[in-house]
Amino acid sequence: MFTFFKKKNQVEDVEWLGVDIHSHLLPGIDDGSPDVVQSLSLIKQLSDLGFSKFLCTPHIFEELYPNDANTISSALKEVKDGLESSGLEVDIAAAAEYMIDENFQVKDGLLCLPGKYILIEMSYLSETPGIDQVIFDLKILGYHVILAHPERYAFNHQYLARFNRYKEMGVMFQLNLLAVCGYYGNEVKRVSDYLLENRLYDFAATDLHHSRHLHVLSAAITSGALYKKLGSYDFKNKEIFS
Repeated sequence: MFTFFKKKNQVEDVEWLGVDIHSHLLPGIDDGSPDVVQSLSLIKQLSDLGFSKFLCTPHIFEELYPNDANTISSALKEVKDGLESSGLEVDIAAAAEYMIDENFQVKDGLLCLPGKYILIEMSYLSETPGIDQVIFDLKILGYHVILAHPERYAFNHQYLARFNRYKEMGVMFQLNLLAVCGYYGNEVKRVSDYLLENRLYDFAATDLHHSRHLHVLSAAITSGALYKKLGSYDFKNKEIFS
């Protein structure tokens, strides 16, 4: 019989996570939102789903998206001005997602999440040569290293024990929420399940780029499926970044 009551333990929002630490919501500077109108729409809809704070992380990738503090702060100002004009009160800030390749330079003053947490990524196809040294050098300078979406690095999919190597180096892991929805395919979902089962994740985030991502994520959230899958996991988003 149909009932208006929610099923036990069903949560149809994402307030339990609260802070989105990885997204591409800033307009016109990478492969995410193309303009401020789209940015505002995505932010509004994510807020309605229960996110209370956004730490936007546009790519810094010399070959494709050579962003810097100026391009990122300018795009952030556009969004903040748009939010103010629209009467939307949203807690939003920006850092970056750094591609670790031959162009990346370890130095002070990199664009970080609050508390000197730095978000890094690699090619999905092959591990960056010398990544161990890069991580070591970042940590020497006081950075807390977060590896974005480890489940998506195909070069580790058949060698799951390798993930322990990163953890032994003090690297924190950030799950893409869409991975557990199967958005990136069954293999990525399998690896995300492994990392979850072994309690290797520290954070979770949308890594949202566009409305297609939002559609899949919204369905998983409002159905209660995402909470059922992840709601009891001890992600540190609120603890560290609220």
